[in-house]
Amino acid sequence: MFVSKSAAAILHADLDSFYASVEQRDDPALRGRPVIVGGGVVLAASYEAKAYGVRTAMGGRQARQLCPHAVVVPPRMSAYTEASRAVFEVFDDTTPVVEPLSVDEAFLDVSGLARVSGTPVEIAARLRAQVRSRVGLPITVGIARTKFLAKVASQEAKPDGLLLVPPDRELAFLHPLPVRRLWGVGAKTAEKLHNYGIETVADVAELSESTLGSLVGGAMGSRLFALSRNIDRRRVVTGVRRRSVGAQRALGRAGNAMSAVEVDAVVVNLVDRITRRMRKAGRTGRTVVLRLRFDDFSRATRSHTMPRATASTDAILATVRSLVAAAAPLIAERGLTLIGFAVSGIDRDGAQQLELPFEVGPHVSWGHADPLALDAAVDQVRQRYGNAALTRGVLLGRDPGLEMPQLPD
Repeated sequence: MFVSKSAAAILHADLDSFYASVEQRDDPALRGRPVIVGGGVVLAASYEAKAYGVRTAMGGRQARQLCPHAVVVPPRMSAYTEASRAVFEVFDDTTPVVEPLSVDEAFLDVSGLARVSGTPVEIAARLRAQVRSRVGLPITVGIARTKFLAKVASQEAKPDGLLLVPPDRELAFLHPLPVRRLWGVGAKTAEKLHNYGIETVADVAELSESTLGSLVGGAMGSRLFALSRNIDRRRVVTGVRRRSVGAQRALGRAGNAMSAVEVDAVVVNLVDRITRRMRKAGRTGRTVVLRLRFDDFSRATRSHTMPRATASTDAILATVRSLVAAAAPLIAERGLTLIGFAVSGIDRDGAQQLELPFEVGPHVSWGHADPLALDAAVDQVRQRYGNAALTRGVLLGRDPGLEMPQLPD
């Protein structure tokens, strides 16, 4: 048995409604019932709840209106982390070439395993059975020649399914699908394409790269031109180091009514968490990225590169605040439902450029204290007495909120 390099040997494995599935696994009374994880904002919904229109990041009130008989449960992040770890153990037992995408999905390359493990379909079926028996969770697997098409296949096979796209059937499978299946096409881009009568991937494939560029911009046009023809030369890469440190918080529809002061409190809280992690890991970074999601599920990203790498809370907070201020008109227009930040351009050795004066002696007043020394002192207090021992004044009396897992790089 031999699988050529051009065969469909890339798997995209994706847990089904991950958080909700863990809750249904751990509480038999929830099985077969609509389950919503998170009260203020929907962090996950079971497929029984999704059947009523409930979606991730939707406001809790709207979700309960759509599905009034749903069971709402608080999130248990430690349980999800442990389940993710167990699933990735199954992935690692399947093949040495695993590329994590998030806590609940990964690409796996099974080329070259035919003699010892069987065909890609047999490997995928065994993986699904192992996740079910060892972890107790449903998982969907798509199999294709490219990463892009493997992910599309898993989306089409959900929930709890397995789908192979043979190399000689790739375009026959891909072209009838809606344009939203193309990577990077969100609600706004899809609407723009629909306005030109472009509804399916086949419609996109009929257009030249220059025409697509005139409709959606040069970079996006080039991407859509390639993907509509299943041109994706990315390989499954293992051992990838995280290129950024980030955090995000879902605000729900209630975020639409948040004042600038309330948004700033969320910003301060997130930046405090990010910079604390950076210092603990001995990392610095130069580029700050702002990520926004709006009421219509569209997204926006803004970034700024600082003059030098740092892990200073004050320096990164100042940059973040300037990005939020610049995006204020967009936030006011569309309604904010999620805000997140990441610091990239990571130096894993924690290198920072020294500035005059190099030393901060006892003669220096508190108002001119070294911000990095202040950060270090705060970190030491929190490490000894807990994170709640010290907090910024703007956060007093405010709900710190539930931080969501960082989006993959």
